[in-house]
Amino acid sequence: MELAYYSDYAVRLVNTEEPARSKDVLTSVEAVRDLFGVNGQAARRATDADVTRFRSVRARLRAVFEAADDGDERLAVDLLNSLLLEFPVSPQISGHDVRDADGKPDWHMHLADHPSNATAGYAAIAAMGLAFHLTSYGVDRLGLCEAAPCRNAYLDTSTNRSRRYCSDRCATRANVAAYRARKRLETERAADTGRSAENAQANTARTER
Repeated sequence: MELAYYSDYAVRLVNTEEPARSKDVLTSVEAVRDLFGVNGQAARRATDADVTRFRSVRARLRAVFEAADDGDERLAVDLLNSLLLEFPVSPQISGHDVRDADGKPDWHMHLADHPSNATAGYAAIAAMGLAFHLTSYGVDRLGLCEAAPCRNAYLDTSTNRSRRYCSDRCATRANVAAYRARKRLETERAADTGRSAENAQANTARTER
C-alpha cells in the first residue's frame, strides 16, 4: 500500500460531517468500522467509545483543511504536526501476498500502527497520509468544496491545481447556479435598460410639450 493512499483516510473521516447542513453520519460503531474500508482487522478493534474519539479527531483534521483553505499554511502545518506527535506510526517495507509480473513480492511502504484503540490507529494513518500529501504537493492542494453549503474536504491532484469542488456533482451544481445567476443579472440589466429608455422617452415628450 503506497503512502499516498493513506491521505484518503483523512478525507473520509472529515466528510462524515457536513456542519452547514447539520448532517453527521458518524453516530455508531458500525459507521466507525465502515471508515476502515478493506482494513477489516483494524475495524474489528472499534468499540462504542471510538465514536466520540473519532469525532474529536475529525474536528482536528477539518481544522487542517480549513487553515489550508484560508491560505494559512503555517497553521495547517502546526495542526497536522500536533496530530503526528500524538498519533505516531512506524513505516515498514511490506510485500504481503502481492506479486509482480515476475512473481516477486511487490515491495512498498506500509504504515504500521501500534494503537491502544481503533481511533489512535486510524488517526495515525490519516495524519501521516495527509502529511505525505501536503509535503509532496503543497498545502494549497488541501481544499474545501466551494459549492455552498457543502464544504466537504478534498485533495487536489489535478495537474494545474484547478480543483475547487469535492465531486462532479458539486461542480455541476455550482456551474448551474452560476449560470442562473448570470441569466438573472442579464434579465435585470435588460429591464433596467428598458425602464431607462422609457423614462428618457417620457422626459423628451414632456419637454416637447
